[in-house]
Amino acid sequence: MEKLIQITSGRGPLECQWVVAKVLKVFLEEAKNNTIDYEIIHRENGDENLTLKSVTLLLKSKKLNEFLKNWLGSICWTGKSTFRKLHKRSNWFIGIFELEGLETINFNEKDIQFQTARSQGSGGQNVNKVNTAVRATHIPTGESVFVQDSRSQLENKKLSIIRLKEKVLEQNIIQLQKRMQETWNNHLNVQRGNPVRTFSGTDFKKNYQEKSFKKQRNQLKNELKNYKNDLN
Repeated sequence: MEKLIQITSGRGPLECQWVVAKVLKVFLEEAKNNTIDYEIIHRENGDENLTLKSVTLLLKSKKLNEFLKNWLGSICWTGKSTFRKLHKRSNWFIGIFELEGLETINFNEKDIQFQTARSQGSGGQNVNKVNTAVRATHIPTGESVFVQDSRSQLENKKLSIIRLKEKVLEQNIIQLQKRMQETWNNHLNVQRGNPVRTFSGTDFKKNYQEKSFKKQRNQLKNELKNYKNDLN
């Protein structure tokens, strides 16, 4: 089973971009512990170092659905801004969503057309003498790459497949992200009050549960009310 997952700050501020980077680290640790294969196929860096606006992952495992139950939705980080220490806000939300349309990014090497050419520029005695450079074109999309890193045509061919796959996947991810951007804000507004995960503090503590004394307060109120009735 394969799924395309996006961790995104949406249109959130710099603090949310920081949370995306932190959540990504925890997410990948848990994926590894659950023997889930993953590949980062696209990332959009944030406005400061060590921050991310979004990252898209391709996950592969037979138990993906069970793993993602604890992740898909909104994620809340509770803490003071690491960038604006006087900011009053203490809850920052990001989202983790499954990108629909994974079938559109299927990449088959049979769809690649290869052309050989002489390498250009400096590079050794084979340059301009032997056809070692390779141009690979993905016929369905028209995307192409030109590789002349090695003196070996076979090695250049292997590299061209890897780079062409990355290029085709990235273009498809960008298209999917544009579609997701329109639904992101509505989704986040609905889920904001009900995060699937909550973290706290600059050390990003896991499984943080907000302490609530609501039950205790209600119990005390009832006891006080009964006490007053007894006095009357």
